[in-house]
Amino acid sequence: MTDPHDAPPSPGTAVGRLLSRRQSAGTVLDTASEPAPGPKGGSSAMLQRLFAGIDTPEPLLAAFANGMSTLPGELGDMGLRLQSAQRSADWVSYGRAMRQLIDKYIRTIEQETPDGQPDSLRLRELLRHTVGVTVASLLQNMPELREEPAQLAGELRHWHPGQPLQPIEQRLRELSHQIGVRSDGWQEQQELLLSLFDLLLDNISELLDDSSWLHGQVHAVRSLIGGPLDRDSVEQARANLREVIYKQGLLKQGIVESKAAMKNVMGGFIDRLDGMAVSTGEYHDRISSYALALKEARSIADLNQLLQDVLQDTGRVQDQALQARDHLGNARREVEQAEQRIAELEQELREVSGLIRSDPLTGALNRRGLDELLERERARAARHGHPLALALLDLDDFHQTNTLHGHAGGDAVLRHLVEVCQLHLRSSDAIARLGGDEFVLLLPETPAADSMSTLLRLQRSLAQRPLPLDGHRVPVHFSAGLAQWLPGEAADALLRRADAALYAAKRVGKNRVQAAEPPAG
Repeated sequence: MTDPHDAPPSPGTAVGRLLSRRQSAGTVLDTASEPAPGPKGGSSAMLQRLFAGIDTPEPLLAAFANGMSTLPGELGDMGLRLQSAQRSADWVSYGRAMRQLIDKYIRTIEQETPDGQPDSLRLRELLRHTVGVTVASLLQNMPELREEPAQLAGELRHWHPGQPLQPIEQRLRELSHQIGVRSDGWQEQQELLLSLFDLLLDNISELLDDSSWLHGQVHAVRSLIGGPLDRDSVEQARANLREVIYKQGLLKQGIVESKAAMKNVMGGFIDRLDGMAVSTGEYHDRISSYALALKEARSIADLNQLLQDVLQDTGRVQDQALQARDHLGNARREVEQAEQRIAELEQELREVSGLIRSDPLTGALNRRGLDELLERERARAARHGHPLALALLDLDDFHQTNTLHGHAGGDAVLRHLVEVCQLHLRSSDAIARLGGDEFVLLLPETPAADSMSTLLRLQRSLAQRPLPLDGHRVPVHFSAGLAQWLPGEAADALLRRADAALYAAKRVGKNRVQAAEPPAG
């Protein structure tokens, strides 16, 4: 059976065409037949006779040079150079000529892909698409460079192997340089705009009352622009702010209605007071007239009638006073209810504005903020294949600190821990308080070894920064369980593994960090 590898190359392949061209020039050795000699007599039989019986290096190199010299054109000239170098034993020049031969003729032989297109043409089409479509789309906002990718793509379309690449290469290098220069400008402009926006938000914060519900929105936006910007985080912030705006609209309407009701109550009470003032004035005038009538009374009957009139007017004023008292009590209760409702609505506004994502004591994220951030980072890690680490922290001897220094001292310890952590964490990292003295560190794009180093570095930093408290320097340290997120793992499962590692660290001692075990099965 004939081995397919022994079959001659098909004339339709690149190798077949190459061999055909070389056969026509008398450059192919064919042991099966002896074709007619080439223009200089370089037939296969001649080449066989030339190399017959040669098995040492120098004669072999001489025979190769002699054979090359029989070829036409540049190959023959290359053979003459090889002959000259061989005769003078200048093997350095011989090797240089061989390298030129390899670079110019052998390396330019192209192997075709299964679809019949040489690799150089495939690369040309890929480069043309990259420049003409991808790069062009990125330069739409740069009029001075917008046309260059299309022109380069047109030149690449008409380029074929063997044609000079220097003009295209020079234009590509220049385009890359211009893009690099302008990308630095884009980055600088973005940083300046973000800095200006942050300054504007800082000014707004200074103008707001400490109790203003707008603080939550300002804090959310400043946290966003203070970290690495990406599409997911910006979209999440937009969705959250839209939810806030909707809820704030409902709550603000409730506040407006409550204030209007309180205003109506106060208006009605003032109107009643005006009526009482009129009635009291009339009563005063009538009493004055009764005093004159008393002086002019001539009989007991006149005095009795006068007394009845005085009692009747006095009773009427007394009834009005009682009604005013009752109305005043009702108005006071309605005002108190309205004020309470307004206070509740304003508190809801503050909570909704911040979406209750941060712990008011420490400024760290709370459980809701952690849940949202963890979900977002899990999705990003899954999409890009990045590592994600989560550590569960528990302060050592925290209850003892509370006992010795009171709740104020305990609160100071919690704030101190968060401040030190935020001092050493990256802007993409986050710390959240779960409650009590338990915290969570979220470390995106952090492998296991680096996340362990981060926790150990935090422990050393806390050890170097004892907290001044009541004239004492209180040491603050924590134990931690560290877990690396696994693809497809739920957030609760990740937290449970970190929690198990934390308890393992606590059993060993204090100020320890324990890596979590992978899930069973």
